[in-house]
Amino acid sequence: MNPPDSQLAPHSLFRQSETSKQLLPWLVAVAFFMESLDTTILNTAVPATSEALHVSPLSMKAVLASYTLSLAVFIPISGWMADRFGTRRVFASAIGLFTLGSLLCGISSNIDLLVACRVLQGCGGAMMVPVGRLTLVRTFAKSELLRAMSFVAIPALIAPMLGPIAGGLIVGYLHWRMIFFLNIPIGLIGLVLVYLHLPDYREEQTHPLDVVGLILFGSGIALLSYVLEIFGEHTLGTGEICGLLALSLALIAGYGIHAKSVPFPLLDLSLFRIRTFRASVSGSFFTRLGIGGVPFLLPLLYQVGLGFTPIQSGLLIMPQAIAAMSMKLIMPRLLSLIGYRGVLVSNTVVLGILLLLFATIGLHTPVWLIVLQAFIYGAFTSLQYSSMNTLVYADVSEEQTSAASSIASTMQQMSISFGVASAGLATAFFIPSTHSNSGEMIAGIHKALYVLGGLTILSTIVFRSLKRGDGDAVSERKTFHPGG
Repeated sequence: MNPPDSQLAPHSLFRQSETSKQLLPWLVAVAFFMESLDTTILNTAVPATSEALHVSPLSMKAVLASYTLSLAVFIPISGWMADRFGTRRVFASAIGLFTLGSLLCGISSNIDLLVACRVLQGCGGAMMVPVGRLTLVRTFAKSELLRAMSFVAIPALIAPMLGPIAGGLIVGYLHWRMIFFLNIPIGLIGLVLVYLHLPDYREEQTHPLDVVGLILFGSGIALLSYVLEIFGEHTLGTGEICGLLALSLALIAGYGIHAKSVPFPLLDLSLFRIRTFRASVSGSFFTRLGIGGVPFLLPLLYQVGLGFTPIQSGLLIMPQAIAAMSMKLIMPRLLSLIGYRGVLVSNTVVLGILLLLFATIGLHTPVWLIVLQAFIYGAFTSLQYSSMNTLVYADVSEEQTSAASSIASTMQQMSISFGVASAGLATAFFIPSTHSNSGEMIAGIHKALYVLGGLTILSTIVFRSLKRGDGDAVSERKTFHPGG
């Protein structure tokens, strides 16, 4: 019996047919898409929603931040939940909570209720990504993992590009509540498919939940996420911001000390001793400091700087999604020929250069050139994300997969927040006032792109620690099963 099968509940052994295995990536991808689309589509509807609820647009920040905070708190326990209660039950509960939260958000009559329902959505969203990845890792052999993980990574690339367009169309022609109601039929179909086709992996014996670690790490990460959300705003003074930042870092440091003194910490930091895991997680974090701000900067450049409408801006970014899907066809062969070290070192440099090229876009840049740059950037971004996400599992054992998934997902969520914050800080530094004209706006965004491009190129240093042959287990150079 294969190692993953030994983790299955008896009824899952009966149900895990070849059809279920083929449908599993689609099921996980749809859940990822629903979760990824939600935030970006809501951003477009902020003015309409705030007007309908009779609050200022600035007050809507709480609606956006509450979801992020919920993710930050609950992602770390996702691996333990899956081991304790089974992947099928936890993944189904995640979709159910997210769908119920969407329904309640759609019928909310005031902003306080909307914020509370967004927290409920975040509880579900926090479980979707790490438990979905964990299920894939335990279902597919490591030699098959690259194709499966590459497929489910597509929604994370497409959703931020479709979000602004879909949000604009819904607000313009339907009603802002439809943004939330859109998730309900998708969620219900997902629940049926989970019951029919999702394998139920669980551990026979699980260690106790590290409650102290959850309080320290969860509160530290939630506070840090909050600080990143409000960075650059004038709602709090510099002293208050620095105080909250210091407190969040102290809580996280406290968790680091606590984790060394308990046998079963919330997040197993010993995984960072594995070279491939350390390089993929830390490399992903530092790379996103640069490229993570692009979804924030490009719409700003196109709409405020160049004068395009939101719909036109979204269409200019769409080629990234087309390129991302196209890259999935040749990615396994690239990694097989060049290896993870060669791909990640060279690809990170290319991404940095592409950010520098985005800084050449101005009022007289032809549209076809903007589209071409977006297409090329989308292809290399797709290659980067899929390579980093699969390298996480290259050398971890079957017993370590849930802990690895929790850490990788937590760091990814934090890196997204850091990426947007770094882009916002860079832009604010180079644009002297909120009333800058289009020329000043373009110049400021160009300088911000130079900074982020430089940061991206510098992050190559992390991937240089990899050795030739690292990641072969998941790049189809070798064939053995997870934990084998």
